[in-house]
Amino acid sequence: MAEDSVYHNPVMLAEVMEWLQISEDGVYVDATFGGGGHSRAIMNKLGSGGKLIVFDQDADAAKNVWDDERLIFVPQNFRHIKRYLKYYQVGQADGILADLGVSSHQFDEADRGFSFRFDARLDMRMNQQMQVTAADVLNTYDQKQLQNMLSEYGEVTNAKTLSEYIVESRVGEPFGSTYQFCNRLNHLIRGNRNQYLAKVFQALRIEVNDEMSALNEFLSGLYDILKPGGRAVIITYHSLEDRMVKNLFKTGNTEGKPEKDFFGNTKQFFNVLTKKAITPSLDEQQKNSRSRSAKLRVAERISL
Repeated sequence: MAEDSVYHNPVMLAEVMEWLQISEDGVYVDATFGGGGHSRAIMNKLGSGGKLIVFDQDADAAKNVWDDERLIFVPQNFRHIKRYLKYYQVGQADGILADLGVSSHQFDEADRGFSFRFDARLDMRMNQQMQVTAADVLNTYDQKQLQNMLSEYGEVTNAKTLSEYIVESRVGEPFGSTYQFCNRLNHLIRGNRNQYLAKVFQALRIEVNDEMSALNEFLSGLYDILKPGGRAVIITYHSLEDRMVKNLFKTGNTEGKPEKDFFGNTKQFFNVLTKKAITPSLDEQQKNSRSRSAKLRVAERISL
């Protein structure tokens, strides 16, 4: 097993454990296993009757799994969580954790193409079995598709100009590597170069991995797979994710549309335990720069 500190520093570990309130014989789900840092802390609190089910679509994450009869590793995207909990006859869980950030390992593995710090093939697939890469997106999407992606997923200020340039530029030479792509964008970069490229790469990564649709499916199933009183602890890293989580906790759906009962009263599905999002301590932010944009929200399932 890889060392957690090398693979991924679990964000807000103390806060996650505090809010999950682990019961020794409980059933818990880590929907984003990664390096296993959060999972190991959960396992350390479980007794012989406890169970932990973990999900990760990245084949590299399987290397971090340890042998324990209480642990079930599911090599799948968390969008399939309802199906696989049913398959393993788990029933409902006492607590579910999802840390939606890309792992340090994925950013630091140069050949995965997630980071503009390294020269690599424009890949960005979390699941290497998927067909479409970041290069495919850049070389085949039309201008409007690219503009919408850059604007919505990356909040890139000059998304229209950038998308027009991508379509025009790729005719002579298709985009293939991270450095090639970044260097060709230099004249269009607005403001801080690293911040600008981070937004562009975020938009590409979200598109390649269909992250928003996957998150919507995962969140939409949370109520059914949590026991009454069970807790959902979710860490987000950008506004799109955070908005969906807030909407779900408030209204029971990711669109934020309140549902009414027969008498016209608004239905409540979750009791929101964190009125304001919890953020990492200054000490953690200094030690782990990737935690700086993290927001943790917690809700408890209500029995209707």
